[in-house]
Amino acid sequence: MKLTALSALVLSGIALTGCSRLDMQDQPKYRPQRPSAFFADGRSERQPVEGAIARGALNEDTAFYEGKDADGNDVEEFPIAVDKAVIERGRTRFDVYCAPCHGAIGNGLGMVVRRGFKQPPSYHIDRLREAPVGHMYDVITNGYGAMLNYSAQVQPRDRWAIVAYIRALQYSENANINDLPVEARNKLPAAGQGPAPGQSAAEKNQPIAPPDSDVIDFPHQPATPSGVPGASGAGARPGKQPERK
Repeated sequence: MKLTALSALVLSGIALTGCSRLDMQDQPKYRPQRPSAFFADGRSERQPVEGAIARGALNEDTAFYEGKDADGNDVEEFPIAVDKAVIERGRTRFDVYCAPCHGAIGNGLGMVVRRGFKQPPSYHIDRLREAPVGHMYDVITNGYGAMLNYSAQVQPRDRWAIVAYIRALQYSENANINDLPVEARNKLPAAGQGPAPGQSAAEKNQPIAPPDSDVIDFPHQPATPSGVPGASGAGARPGKQPERK
């Protein structure tokens, strides 16, 4: 009898412990996005107080964060100070995120375009040379046409650095020789003459871009490597191109 009473007491203790643990595991709470009959709108979460802003998200400088002025127009001036360090930073970010499509000099002939992707416009056409800097920032932020937005990949300050570098590219392709310092102009060869002083024959004969056996008549006939999707398109030579590893 004593053993039976002890056993009953132990079993009761275990049962009580189990109930208590079940209470802790199955708490009367709402998980995110679950409905609630307590509030009139049926939502368990409450809307933030009107005008509430998350910590660190007070992006009140619309020129810097959106590239727009108070009237919603693209800004004409950079909202940050542009110096050599900013342009250098823009070059590194441009090479990572922009050059694959837009090309190293911004002519729209990047490597993915040479493999059949839709060609973007050159930065050196009049429309984009005259476009305000806010327009370019907006395109990076929100995308444009076939281009997706890069707001997740590129932070606002780096977007402005990229725009600064694009402006440098545009200037480099449309610069006036008279804008150069006299000492720099003296190093340039005259029209029709040989390489500049100090330039070797090898440098003189070096092509701007290495030849590409996959390209027949680029950009009219862009080719793609054999053995990959789309290799039978215009310019491709299935069976003749070496497999890429």
